[in-house]
Amino acid sequence: MREGIHPNWFPEATVVCSSCGTTWTVGSTRPKISLDICSACHPFYTGEQRMVDTEGQVDRFMKRLEARGGKTPEAAPVERVATDLPLSELGLGRQYTELLAANGMNTAGDFIQRLQEVGDEGLVEIRGIGRKVLTDAKKKLRARGYELPTVEA
Repeated sequence: MREGIHPNWFPEATVVCSSCGTTWTVGSTRPKISLDICSACHPFYTGEQRMVDTEGQVDRFMKRLEARGGKTPEAAPVERVATDLPLSELGLGRQYTELLAANGMNTAGDFIQRLQEVGDEGLVEIRGIGRKVLTDAKKKLRARGYELPTVEA
């Protein structure tokens, strides 16, 4: 083999999933690999029927539809619950619930208030909270009848 033409090999390269936080080590030519979604959280592998909306495509479509004056699909009427609903009841996962609690958001009211104060970008800046978690939390709150603040682009 010729000298100096081969890339460096990292036998303990770390792979991190930005959606669920799962980490593992592999051999690679890069020391750290970041994934948007992995087999631990991808709907195909988990069997969970949900839409993977990592870039907010559905939210943007709904905003454009509302701005155009079109009808949005009506969800089944859901009884609105009080703002003291613990975020752990939304089913976001223990890791994300603990991250939100560590940042002062224990209830739906706390989450909505913070969302109103700093917007989507402010919540995504929290280490460990990505767009997927934010989108899932907003969808679950809307499904329970909460009005979320809209950010004008």
